[in-house]
Amino acid sequence: MDKEDKTKDDDLMVEREFEALINDYLKTNHRRKVEIIRKAFHLAKEAHKGARRRSGEPYIMHPIAVARIVCSEIGLGSTSICAALLHDVVEDTDYTVEDLKKIFGDKIAEIVDGLTKISSGMFGDNVSSQAENFRKLLLTMADDIRVILVKIADRLHNMRTLGSMAPAKRHKIAGETMYIYAPLAHRLGLFAIKTELEELSFKYENTEEYNEIVSKLESSLSIRKNIFEHFAEPVVPKLDELGFKYEIRARDKSVYSIWNKMKSKGVPFEEIYDIFAVRIIFDSEPGMDEKKRCWDIYSVITDIYKLRPDRIRDWVSRPKSNGYQALHLTVMGPDGEWVEIQIRSRRMDDIAEKGFAAHWKYKEGKIEEDNELDKWLKTITEILEHPNPNAIDFLDTIKLNLFSQEIFVFTPKGDLRTMAQGSTALDFAYELHTNIGDHCIGAKVNHKLVPLSHKLNSGDQVEILTSKSQSPQPEWLGFITSAKARTKLESTLKKQKKEVAKKGEAILKEIVGEAELTSSTIDKLLDFYKITKKEDFFFALGNKTIVLPANLDKLFNQKDKDGSSNIFMRYMKQAFRVGKKESGDTESLDTDDLDTIDKKKTYILEEDSFKKNFRIASCCNPIPGDKVFGFITDNNEIQVHGVNCPVGLKLKASFGDKILTLEWGRYAQYSFLSTIIIRGIDRVGMLNDITKVIITDSVNIKSLNIESNDGIFEGKVSLYVHSVVDVQKLCSQILKIEGVQSVNRLS
Repeated sequence: MDKEDKTKDDDLMVEREFEALINDYLKTNHRRKVEIIRKAFHLAKEAHKGARRRSGEPYIMHPIAVARIVCSEIGLGSTSICAALLHDVVEDTDYTVEDLKKIFGDKIAEIVDGLTKISSGMFGDNVSSQAENFRKLLLTMADDIRVILVKIADRLHNMRTLGSMAPAKRHKIAGETMYIYAPLAHRLGLFAIKTELEELSFKYENTEEYNEIVSKLESSLSIRKNIFEHFAEPVVPKLDELGFKYEIRARDKSVYSIWNKMKSKGVPFEEIYDIFAVRIIFDSEPGMDEKKRCWDIYSVITDIYKLRPDRIRDWVSRPKSNGYQALHLTVMGPDGEWVEIQIRSRRMDDIAEKGFAAHWKYKEGKIEEDNELDKWLKTITEILEHPNPNAIDFLDTIKLNLFSQEIFVFTPKGDLRTMAQGSTALDFAYELHTNIGDHCIGAKVNHKLVPLSHKLNSGDQVEILTSKSQSPQPEWLGFITSAKARTKLESTLKKQKKEVAKKGEAILKEIVGEAELTSSTIDKLLDFYKITKKEDFFFALGNKTIVLPANLDKLFNQKDKDGSSNIFMRYMKQAFRVGKKESGDTESLDTDDLDTIDKKKTYILEEDSFKKNFRIASCCNPIPGDKVFGFITDNNEIQVHGVNCPVGLKLKASFGDKILTLEWGRYAQYSFLSTIIIRGIDRVGMLNDITKVIITDSVNIKSLNIESNDGIFEGKVSLYVHSVVDVQKLCSQILKIEGVQSVNRLS
């Protein structure tokens, strides 16, 4: 195919995709503003002319795809669609925000500007750039929620086309998606998008496990189909009899959710019993009491099947903070299996899939796009008013809010307050007011005296006790779970620390004399006491943690064994940074000189590499055979993390430029510690049989502990192995022992 034909085919493909976008838009309930969308498309197409994506297709296909997600999957209108079409124009072409303002007006230009600010530093070299940009994202979001919605759509399309990226970039983007974007989508009620982001991240990070679960889901499909049909058989006639318009269907858990449950419970796929849920969706009709209809359907089901009382979840009367509404119940089905049922109206179903944006669909007449989605921004805005100076800590603070589930507690006067699940009495004190939190000495929960660390439950009535003489203590940080309370407490502690540090500085001036208090003197003192910041040193002086001698000469002469000061070493570590090259080969990892590392290569972890400057991360303890990646630390080491390690997930999201793609070599001499859990039915000689198998397998045991309770035993064995293959072989041998029910490696 010659160049001219290729261009024609590309133009046809682009036009076809754009017309599909217009059709999507015309099906919505928004005002018909097709002309401005066409204008945005033509400008974007011209601006990106000649540019191509890694996949080879014209670049304009990406903005169109993002616009279609914004329109069809999130439910936004023309303003957001135009912003999606133009979202890369300012960053990648010669157009400026001012140009867009003149052509499209303030609102579209502001959203594009917000998106440009977020993206411009997301892959920068600064250690905390991604977290800092996440903070910028939230600040922008406080002005217009549509910025984050378009950004989530952009990330979703990037994840759908992640296969064309280099492995190290895939690690970074998948980790960042799981750490930032999936929880954000969840918090905004975009359930379908949140699930897909998690699925795609998991698929690229754990391809083998993903394919294995998909295969098992397919092979067990007929079993689940039978269970569903048996369950629905008596329910359908009863619902038809009442004249309801509804649909009833079975919905499988996502692959990621199944894997997560397997890991958290330490059980195989075959022991996950709630793989699917039955969803009953009834049509919303004018004047209908949706809440009553939910309970009518509940009544039909519980007349037929036995209810499990502890599994009722009523999110119809009190919706979740992200807008989710449904009535959940679990019953014993006809096949002796627990079956979860989710009852919701069509409107509730749309909101569950698309978030608050779906509300617009149910407004009368043609609507203008507005800001109904920012109800939840109040808490986020409060945190933004006093941001933690460390961007990574700030990211963790925000995550406390993103992942929270709610409990409802009452003040002594009966006012209702919504708190995050796991909130303590101290969280509640700061929820009421900063001064109440700062002077809190305890609480009465349901008229009973409790400490500040007491965890609250839904329905508790809480009275906070205060004292003017009380002041916040650093250990209180351990009693806090909510982002809002942590931000307020840290702000007060910071003020206190500044006051104590001023006292410390005055003490030093008194000993040394103001004229002699130079930066050189302070550096020598920091070096001697192994403190990195002068503020921390002054605080230690003011707090009497450090008491200076009258004669400081011996401190100034102090050197490290090699004759160089710690300050010099710290400077060298900061100056020693990894270089970049262009390549895509695989080679052995030699870490004598990290300057030679090429982050686009896949490095092999050879056995003799263990004598050099890299180490296995203690948070996840991966062993040969596990999927891993490398992280270059400030100490000039390479940490090896498993791809599913929670700490590693944070590193991938926050320090993407320090990630390496690694693969294991062969290991015959070097051993790794691994732990397996054995469960089964106890009998005489069980311990002897297990140890025999382990000894026969020539594996070195570090520790073995077996406990038996009422005829059931659980054993925990820590042993040294060369690879995952050793563990799998040993597990299969132990599983053959009479009475052993399961053997799993402890992740």
